[in-house]
Amino acid sequence: MDLLTLFFRTILIYAIVFFTLRIMGKREIGKLSVFDLVISIMIAEIAVFVLEDIKKPLLDGILPMATLVVVQLTIAFVSLKNEKLRRLFEGKPSPIIQNGKLNRKEMKRQLYNLDDLLLQLRENKVTNLADVEFALLESSGKLTVVEKKQETEPSDEKPPSFRYEGLPLPLIMDGKVQDESLAKLGQTRFWLKSQLQDKGVKDFKDVFFCSIDHRGRWFIDKKR
Repeated sequence: MDLLTLFFRTILIYAIVFFTLRIMGKREIGKLSVFDLVISIMIAEIAVFVLEDIKKPLLDGILPMATLVVVQLTIAFVSLKNEKLRRLFEGKPSPIIQNGKLNRKEMKRQLYNLDDLLLQLRENKVTNLADVEFALLESSGKLTVVEKKQETEPSDEKPPSFRYEGLPLPLIMDGKVQDESLAKLGQTRFWLKSQLQDKGVKDFKDVFFCSIDHRGRWFIDKKR
């Protein structure tokens, strides 16, 4: 009898949670704001709480879930009219790259590191940070990328003194030289320092991020 009761409670709770989330609005999981995500997690936890003990009245789970839905819908409705409230709950985009330069202050504020940035750039089919004009970290955690316009004039970059095919290699990250990348190029720290000095950089410690692609294009972001 208990198993039959559990079966029907599970079906009922599933239907309630399903329609509850549908009422809250259609949005992809990856695009949920922090507020929406918290509400969804709480509803799921309440559903599990009711199913764990079949002796608990269903009302102990349905009432809190209904309350959360009312709260979410109320805030969503008010947010449509009030931009400040919407920014408070939904958040706003964070500029990670502006005018082709890394915004390290914003990266630090968002606890967003270079590995996160390079990963999300690759997910946006951007392999070279030097090709990015703007990059916004949305409130959902997704990175929106605007690439630079393709140059029609010939580049002033000197042809590379090495043979390398593949993704751009990070040579310096967080001010630290990436010796593995230099090994792939068949170059040394002395070569890197010489190249940086030609570009007006005196020391490795002055660089936050530096990379080079197979065409010899450099991207250098100096520490401020």
